[in-house]
Amino acid sequence: MRTLAVALDGLGHHVSHTVVAELLHALGYSLQGNVKTREGRQHPERDAQFRYIAQVVRRWQRRRQPTISVDTKKKELVGDFKNGGRDWRPAKTPARVRVHDFVIPATATQGGKAIPYGVYDLQRDEGWVSVGIDHDTASFAVQAIRRWWRVMGRPVYRHAQSLLITADAGGSNGARLRLWKWELQRLANRTGLNITVCHFPPGTSKWNKIEHRLFSHIAMNWRGTPLVNLATIVSLIGATHSRSGLRVRSELDRGHYPSGVAVTDAQMATVRLERHRFHGDWNYTIHPTTTR
Repeated sequence: MRTLAVALDGLGHHVSHTVVAELLHALGYSLQGNVKTREGRQHPERDAQFRYIAQVVRRWQRRRQPTISVDTKKKELVGDFKNGGRDWRPAKTPARVRVHDFVIPATATQGGKAIPYGVYDLQRDEGWVSVGIDHDTASFAVQAIRRWWRVMGRPVYRHAQSLLITADAGGSNGARLRLWKWELQRLANRTGLNITVCHFPPGTSKWNKIEHRLFSHIAMNWRGTPLVNLATIVSLIGATHSRSGLRVRSELDRGHYPSGVAVTDAQMATVRLERHRFHGDWNYTIHPTTTR
């Protein structure tokens, strides 16, 4: 307001900043933030892919086969840093945190950052989160799915023959990643499952079920709480629940997952990948080469 008043004064209109405010309000102006609504250019097959995913999910669930949604949650700094939101504490005793958000050298040996990769069971309202400390790679992503299957999936889907994964088109589970498909082949061989993957179109990650059925509840559960160490992060994720009955299990993954791993043409030739008739680049099934 003061800047506008000075500019008007230079044009010969002598008004105070309060008068400027009154005039703006009278003209229907108000202070407003940005609203995220523009997604950029939409893929022409976007809606058709949404319908296809919904159709495949219904088909798998009718057959009582496991269907999961996967993704990497936002990476979190490990240490006494500010965490958005507020928490109940005794009056006038806020948690004291660092002024600047830089990786603490003392935590560098632990990775400095936590990388939560989530697996959400669409039928059972259950979540698994592997908290990594190395790199967010396809190997890390598939290892999280492997751990979910061993601990939470296989005990309840004892007669499963196939697994459906819905995932974003980019990131560590990207549709174009050779390593993602190579690692899924290894998982299929190990479990004997036919693994079907349906990717959401580019720019539509917010529609992935895991975002608002798991990750949003984790964010609400730890809001205002500094993520001082890895044990705190794993504990807060595991304590997450919702009124719908959501249950979450979380474990630390101290494995090393180097970035830049290349999959050769010879290795890709061993991947038994069957592309679906509709958008085979987004929808495909990987068959095991061995039986259980």
